[in-house]
Amino acid sequence: MSRGIGIDLGTATVLVYVKGKGIVLKEPSVVAIDKNTGEILKVGTEAQKMLGRTPGNITAVRPLRDGVISQYDVTLKMIKYFIRQALGNSFFKPNVIICVPSGITEVEERAVVDAATQAGARHTYLVEEPVAAAIGAGIDISRPNGQMVVDIGGGTTDIAVISLGGVVVAESLKIAGHRFDEAIIRYVRKRYNVLIGERTAEEIKIRIGGAWQREEPRFIEVKGRCLQKGLPRVIRLSSTEMPEALEEPITQIIEAVCTVIERTPPELIGDILYNGIIMTGGGSLLYGLDRLIANVTGVKTKVADKAVSCVAIGTGKALDFLGAIPEGEINISRQRQQQ
Repeated sequence: MSRGIGIDLGTATVLVYVKGKGIVLKEPSVVAIDKNTGEILKVGTEAQKMLGRTPGNITAVRPLRDGVISQYDVTLKMIKYFIRQALGNSFFKPNVIICVPSGITEVEERAVVDAATQAGARHTYLVEEPVAAAIGAGIDISRPNGQMVVDIGGGTTDIAVISLGGVVVAESLKIAGHRFDEAIIRYVRKRYNVLIGERTAEEIKIRIGGAWQREEPRFIEVKGRCLQKGLPRVIRLSSTEMPEALEEPITQIIEAVCTVIERTPPELIGDILYNGIIMTGGGSLLYGLDRLIANVTGVKTKVADKAVSCVAIGTGKALDFLGAIPEGEINISRQRQQQ
């Protein structure tokens, strides 16, 4: 017997789905390492608390960059840790499905498969993020009916039109939640001459961020370092500034959505107009982004229920029909078995 596990290996967050149990683990994809010994000290939430606060001999890193593995050894240990956390002391090696961006290369695919296999997977499969997102959002992807999904994660935005269980047209951008944070950091530095950290930028994004003006402005006070004097400084930001601060990454995402629509076969355009665009992933929760996409494209757009968990839920549900999804979406030909 082999218990199945679905892993949404995100740049910002890792979610683990265990067959029969649902999502059992949701942790930041951050690892704290002792630079002198190479030993992993903390993984997940505990490691995230160390970001930007570590002494010289400890470094807190995100081993995934733009949706792909940038530090193989650290990612391997992180996957091993999460599988062990999800299964406890099980003697059975699990079948593992890992979600990957649609623009991933074969070399990057191989790195993900090998890391999971070395971490203790019995068989390793890959599923493309927009396919998993569509399944997780409750869409029946096997029907001959065009469905458009925009999945905005931490490292990548995946846009795809799906029909008959396969991806018809897709675009993958290395622009997503982290680029929103970087855009806010740049804006605050340019407008206020104040330097803020990644965690502060993320808090600004969550609390007052938006792609569309709110009816009632929101405000937040944040601490940073004055670049002129080098001293701490408190500034007050308004939600009315956010569409300007986030203009560059949002524009690139909307342009990619328009490009996918332009490349969609005419037979499926009618389906998309009727079904609308489904948005998933943490980045889709940015205030007004769905409204802006609908306004630009003329296609009704809505954020899926449990948008953050859609990819993980879909990855887990894909365990039930490994044989039914085309090889291009779950790469059975590249499965590995650990003897």
